Amino acid sequence: MSAPGMSYHVRNRARLGYRQPIRDARLNLRLEPVTWPGQSVRGVTLSTDPQPAERLDHPGPYLVNVTTLSFDQPVQALTVTSEFDVEIAPPPLPAATPAIAALREAAAEERELGALAPAPYLFASPMAGLDEAIGGWAAPHLPPDRPVLEAAQAVSDAIHRAFAYDPAATDSRTLPEEAFARRRGVCQDFAHVLIVALRTHGIPAGYISGYLRTLPPPGRPRLVGADAMHAWAGVWCGHDAGWIGLDPTNACLAREDHIVVAMGRDYADVAPVDGVFVGSAAQATHFAVDVVELA
Repeated sequence: MSAPGMSYHVRNRARLGYRQPIRDARLNLRLEPVTWPGQSVRGVTLSTDPQPAERLDHPGPYLVNVTTLSFDQPVQALTVTSEFDVEIAPPPLPAATPAIAALREAAAEERELGALAPAPYLFASPMAGLDEAIGGWAAPHLPPDRPVLEAAQAVSDAIHRAFAYDPAATDSRTLPEEAFARRRGVCQDFAHVLIVALRTHGIPAGYISGYLRTLPPPGRPRLVGADAMHAWAGVWCGHDAGWIGLDPTNACLAREDHIVVAMGRDYADVAPVDGVFVGSAAQATHFAVDVVELA
């Protein structure tokens, strides 16, 4: 059954600050949303204050758009404003998905290496390696004869039940095995644990960054993570069903409330901001996000 279409205006103002001015900065922004099934984006703008000496917009590896900024003057603070309108009409959910054993075989035989192919998301990545402890914990939910979407949802729900949402417990550099040991963290950690659990059992899984509807419809609870950029996992459910998003932070499928910006192997592939500069100042980043439903 197809979900109803939703339209939103998204505005994200990111402020980067440094204790001392930095020099020769070259920063990568990953804030322009990608093309995603059921998602139509228009009117994308991305502005900065101060303006860079050079700006290059280009596709990155995996499913991500990158804006590279180069500054030839010292920078102590940078404000980046990203805005766009988006219409979301999620494709119908499949009536059934392949059993895990069959999906493993299909993924192993796949020779396509495009951004939505399963192969790049099967193996260990810099922040999401295979882990026996996580894999063993998830194993009871992932028998070979269980349909892959049903099984992945069971693992996602188990993470939601077993882990406490605690922004003070981790940071953007925390590895999934550390968050798993603590049973605490934020959306990035929960997505990473789910990805590791699935990959350890031969199921392709990707890390998705994006946004959530800021205010829920009447009678529905507000989703955790709506004040900033959010993260969830994409699970490859076979050639027919393709990629389906699972949000372990909120124990739900990623549907009309979720807006996809990028998908990579882990957070490092789709980090909203990173780069290099000359200087020793630590970077502090603050995001202010609004996702407003359009009439």
